[in-house]
Amino acid sequence: MPESKIDVLLDEIHRLSAALERIAGPAYAVNDWNEADCFVWAPATRHLQPVPKPNRIDLALISGVDHVRDILFDNTLRFAQGYPANNVLLWGARGMGKSSLVKAVHAKVAHDADSALKLVEVHREDIATLPVLMEILKAAPVPVIVFCDDLSFDHDDTSYKSLKAVLDGGVEGRPANVLLYATSNRRHLLPRNMMENEQSTAINPSEAVEEKVSLSDRFGLWLGFYKCSQDDYLAMVDGYAQYFKLPVEPETLHAEALEWATTRGSRSGRVAWQFIQDLAGRLRRQLDTPA
Repeated sequence: MPESKIDVLLDEIHRLSAALERIAGPAYAVNDWNEADCFVWAPATRHLQPVPKPNRIDLALISGVDHVRDILFDNTLRFAQGYPANNVLLWGARGMGKSSLVKAVHAKVAHDADSALKLVEVHREDIATLPVLMEILKAAPVPVIVFCDDLSFDHDDTSYKSLKAVLDGGVEGRPANVLLYATSNRRHLLPRNMMENEQSTAINPSEAVEEKVSLSDRFGLWLGFYKCSQDDYLAMVDGYAQYFKLPVEPETLHAEALEWATTRGSRSGRVAWQFIQDLAGRLRRQLDTPA
């Protein structure tokens, strides 16, 4: 074959190869569990993106939820040590530290128990890819908590079925080295009107409702978070101020904190933290962990 024809053929092969690569998309990434303690699931590349500096606070700073804190810590510690533990649904009032508690407990257990426990966050819109993630995690050499923050499902959203299968279903079941922690403002994860619509149109209404409620039932632990009292709110503010050594008198601190909560129309751990950020800014102090 003439040399020019060979060159043309090679060019065509290169173009076809490049076109196939574009169609196939990016190659799957290699996951390295030693890169970090926390990861974010990127389903497009099947990559667990490491998070070098997770957004979390010290467990000692979370107050007003002592009972559920202790339950979650014990469940997580048992899992990290290789003992049976439950999937957990943290539900209830906004701003009461549900997601902060999950991240803080993970950090505390991983550090104090000298454990290789990892935390993998899954975004709400990626719930349908959980079966793919489970295929990766079941081969992991470490225990893994899969964490989904602010989990809920809207009308006509069927991705909850993937979550159900991961929690307790399927032939293989959930991998022994994986737990699932989720936070939500809803106890049953699905809106009331969605369950009522299913009930009104189903041949057997009770079975339709049970189908929806059974999603929450697959979490072994339900931990409820409720609106805090004024005393609890001020205790949170005091805890932050002492931890970060902010130079302000208790009377002034409480008066300003209550005024802040009044302008926000609510009291919660989130509101307390937002007040402390404002106070530290006015005092020109950094909110670094004290030595």
